[in-house]
Amino acid sequence: MTAILLAGTAFALPQAVRAATTDQSPPAKASGPTTDGDTPQAAASRTSFSTTAATDRVLPDGSVEATAANEEHIVVNAHLDLMRATLQPATGATIYRFTRRDLETIPGGDNAPLNSVLLQAPGVAQDSYGQIHIRGDHNEVQFRLDGVELPEGMNVFGQALMTRFAHSMSLTTGALPSEYGFLQAGVIDITTKTGSADPGGDVSIYGGARDYFFPSLQYGGHAGKWDYFATADFVHDRVGIENPTPDFNALHDLTNQYHFLGHLRYTADENTRISLTAGVSNAEYQLPNNPGQQRQFANPSFLGSALSQNLYGSVDSASLNERQKEITDFGILSLQKDIGTISLQSSAVVRYSSLGYSPDMLGDLVYNGNAQRAQRSVFSSGSQTDVTWHANPHHTVRFGYQVYVERVVSKTDSTVYPQTGTDDDGNAIYDDRTISIHDGNGRTGWLYGLYAQDEWQPIRNLTINYGLRFDGVDEYTHSKQVSPRINIVYQPWHGGTFHAGYSRYYTPPPFELVGGTSLNKFANTSAAPGTLQDTTVKAERDHYFDAGFAQEILPGWHASVDAYVKLAKNLIDEGQFGSPIILSAFNYRRGQVHGYEFATDYTRGPFSVYGNFAWSRAIGKDITTAQWNFDPDDLAYIQHRWIHLDHDQRWTASAGASYTAFYRTGHPLRLSATMVYGSGLRQDSDIPNGGVVPQYETFNLSAVQSFRDLFHIPFLKRTQLRLDVINLFDKRYELRSGTGIGVGAPQYGLRRTILTGIDQRF
Repeated sequence: MTAILLAGTAFALPQAVRAATTDQSPPAKASGPTTDGDTPQAAASRTSFSTTAATDRVLPDGSVEATAANEEHIVVNAHLDLMRATLQPATGATIYRFTRRDLETIPGGDNAPLNSVLLQAPGVAQDSYGQIHIRGDHNEVQFRLDGVELPEGMNVFGQALMTRFAHSMSLTTGALPSEYGFLQAGVIDITTKTGSADPGGDVSIYGGARDYFFPSLQYGGHAGKWDYFATADFVHDRVGIENPTPDFNALHDLTNQYHFLGHLRYTADENTRISLTAGVSNAEYQLPNNPGQQRQFANPSFLGSALSQNLYGSVDSASLNERQKEITDFGILSLQKDIGTISLQSSAVVRYSSLGYSPDMLGDLVYNGNAQRAQRSVFSSGSQTDVTWHANPHHTVRFGYQVYVERVVSKTDSTVYPQTGTDDDGNAIYDDRTISIHDGNGRTGWLYGLYAQDEWQPIRNLTINYGLRFDGVDEYTHSKQVSPRINIVYQPWHGGTFHAGYSRYYTPPPFELVGGTSLNKFANTSAAPGTLQDTTVKAERDHYFDAGFAQEILPGWHASVDAYVKLAKNLIDEGQFGSPIILSAFNYRRGQVHGYEFATDYTRGPFSVYGNFAWSRAIGKDITTAQWNFDPDDLAYIQHRWIHLDHDQRWTASAGASYTAFYRTGHPLRLSATMVYGSGLRQDSDIPNGGVVPQYETFNLSAVQSFRDLFHIPFLKRTQLRLDVINLFDKRYELRSGTGIGVGAPQYGLRRTILTGIDQRF
């Protein structure tokens, strides 16, 4: 009885606060991803309710024990969680939520890579190196932990944030309110696990094909006013990066990684909380080899030279030994305070990220004319503050700022062949001796943003959110912009919501990806670029329009449709040029992206199903910066013609279903399946990005058997046995063909993979 009253108390508190808010979006379903524009307040209500149930101690006989200390701790943190959620509403934007149940249902569960989870959201397209594209943008994806934005890092292959870190998360797209700046194609907000939401310990061992081995450990709890949680894992896999061939196994593709996340909170009183979150990601990769390659030097004229004939066959592309290492460390210290009608959260953030590439000295010389050891790092520190003032029942005012100081250091040591002249046909002649070229630079810059907005409810079913944002950058480029934004949400009847919005966006170029290479050092060598032109990458400026409708058709059944248009000036894109897998940024003078999305979901008891599809078109014209990375003929063609962006995928779809048998017993069996479809990214034809990689679809299956007390040992709780099959039908599909603007090599999707695991709670 105590537990029932406790759950009711935690549920009633957020509901009472929600009644005073102005967002008229319908509530989300209890489980399964949704795109219904649900409010952060509603999400906090559900989170608090589940937190209450999770915090109570489960006795061996299945009953629940609660204490007075637990009651106070849970209710206070439920209140503070709600206040934090109201600091950053997404009125008028499209929100796709992943609850804890959703994350556990997806094949792989907490073991699944974060990008594969996000592919289940509408408008998210899959790319190589673990990248995703949201609504036709390249990498303009913002990650937040508990509402605090993480500065950008250097990761290419690895993901510094793991699904295991998340208690729940959301993806917000569309015309975003003014509190969201810098990276705005999609905002992924991860609510980290805590000792209250995920108490006790959990040890897991997961793995299978290709020597995949993935052990993990987590533990959390609370004592008095303190709440603590920590999780760590290790990954050993022989498919660290996508295979450049369609074969089942890749050559030279081993990765070893470890990750850690720690979370510590101190709740001083019912209105004050201090939290510290820290994380570490360390990953080492072998770059997979592509047998049978004959391309030598980036400069085509080398192929007819005498040196080419001497080097031909001196090294096999199947035996190259290239490696890359990526490190990310971050920390967030936050103060949350609720003072009557005013709520605030102020945070200090630090993040260090580095990437190092080690070449195959002979192999890189033979195939690229440049064996380059590259190191690049970025250290970011800054602050973010968000304030909400409930001025009266019709107006909620929000304002805040973000400011970051960033330091980028880049070093390269290149071994190249010097050019000694040209032959009668104009082909370059190279010396058979090599020379070394060192290049390095460092730069410190500022990135800042201020915002203010008013959420106004003039009548019962209408909400208008309007505001301004001021952003600036003082790094390689120096510019600023004032950005007006407005969103309108109207609920004409129960369960139905219209929304429309306009946002002016300003996206600074990624500081860590803007090159500072001294091109003149490479003139008259085998690493000479086609052009020495290197205009500095500029900030992107957009007009973004979005409108949509969401409806609860029947209890548990939701559907939504959304359409968007982005008109860009200095559209930012990224590409991989050369052997080091370091992305480089560049601008199209003009860009256009538009599309639409449809999503639906249904949940009833132990059964849930969802599906979505999206259509998108992304085009650009005239590359105006970082020109030295491109073929001069491509630059000339693109200067006066629109082309598809290399990551433009016309159709994207995903779907999933789950059913839990014996779900009212202590030994439920959960069966689930997911599907991903892509019509194919771009590749070259007779024009740049004029072709399309073949379409594909993949299916994944999962079976999870749980036991309440399998070993009959008092301190051991739930035991789970897991079986996952990735790419059930062993579909051979290509993500990249190796051609296209900024595409460095071919990549194929993962072949059929069978994985098993055991998970023990204690």
